[in-house]
Amino acid sequence: MKVIEGYFYSKDHEWVKVEGNLARIGITDYAQDTLGDVVYVELPEPNSDYQAGEAFGVVESVKAASDLYTPVSGKVADVNGELTDSPEKINEDPYGSWMIAVEMSNSSELNELLSAAEYQKWCAEEG
Repeated sequence: MKVIEGYFYSKDHEWVKVEGNLARIGITDYAQDTLGDVVYVELPEPNSDYQAGEAFGVVESVKAASDLYTPVSGKVADVNGELTDSPEKINEDPYGSWMIAVEMSNSSELNELLSAAEYQKWCAEEG
């Protein structure tokens, strides 16, 4: 299982890469591995507002469909439309395949997320 230092992680298996006030969000290597082959991704429209913990989309695989949850509150600044046509990129490169970029309205919410080491421990306990 690949985990990247310096990213933040949710217990729902989303990762957050912070770039200034922008949070790029995707699903972790653990999540894509558990899901299996991803065949469909539903993402929100830009300018949509979300609160931390709220579902922003859906990822479907050959095994299951799962909601995607935003780890931070804010407005969707950008959506990775490439994933709509090529959802398999999530399996190929989960950390390179961000789903949404959110302009954070409350960056202190990052303090509620897990570090790479904490996330690895969480996955080991969950598995």
